[in-house]
Amino acid sequence: MLRVMTWNIRLGGQGRAAAGAPLPAGADPARLAGVVEVVDGYRPDILAVQELRGFRQGGRLARFAAAVGMRPYLARECFGQAVAVLVRPPGRVVEAGRVRRPFHHAAQRVVVPTTAGPLRVLTAHLHPYSGTRRLVEARWLAAACRGGPDRQVLLMGDLNTLDPWTEHTGRLTRLPVAYRGRHLRRNGTVDTRAIGVLDRAGLVDLYRHAGQGDPETAPTRHGGGAEFSGMRLDYLFGSPALAARTRVCRVLRGGATEWASDHYPVVAELDLDAR
Repeated sequence: MLRVMTWNIRLGGQGRAAAGAPLPAGADPARLAGVVEVVDGYRPDILAVQELRGFRQGGRLARFAAAVGMRPYLARECFGQAVAVLVRPPGRVVEAGRVRRPFHHAAQRVVVPTTAGPLRVLTAHLHPYSGTRRLVEARWLAAACRGGPDRQVLLMGDLNTLDPWTEHTGRLTRLPVAYRGRHLRRNGTVDTRAIGVLDRAGLVDLYRHAGQGDPETAPTRHGGGAEFSGMRLDYLFGSPALAARTRVCRVLRGGATEWASDHYPVVAELDLDAR
């Protein structure tokens, strides 16, 4: 069984837990230490992380990868913050590279051999402010995921957008006015176009396919996030062939997930193994 996880770790895990966060006695209050604790607890075979502020300086990426026992593959940011895919040995990567489009943040891809054939894994962090820009970036991702019906493709990340299958009126009403416009079109309707692009490209929302529990990913209880109002912004999408192998998809809650970031991690278990 292959375990996968995606997580926006907020500013690269910089800073400390907020006052009132539920830290065990003697626990390290550094937020990145909380991220490491959660990753160690779930032990994903493949980890996608976004918002890696400062990870290209001072060996920070290498230290994080060593702490979680994984190999990192980072895509540098264009304007915002880097993203990365990490793979746990004995899993290996036979191809890696940045998705070469001018994403506001970045997008990374790797190919991992598995018992069901090559698995193409992509992670992205879409534009936080503009729905039109997210739409363009989603089209780039759909093109990068393109392939035959039997191809194994997994897209994970903070897509910064709402889905077209959920009623969002209540959560947008609760959202501070200053942030509401991020999720509305000019005509006042909810902007779900980016997710619609991925759906029409034939990718399967793995939570809709095999989800358990509450799908909302932001904000966490003690991690900040005034720009959120109980929203699902983090997703796993798979090709139909991969969706058929997905056994569970859920949001991790509790423990350090409540303060290590303003987003909760999303995980899935796939019926295949790395080779």
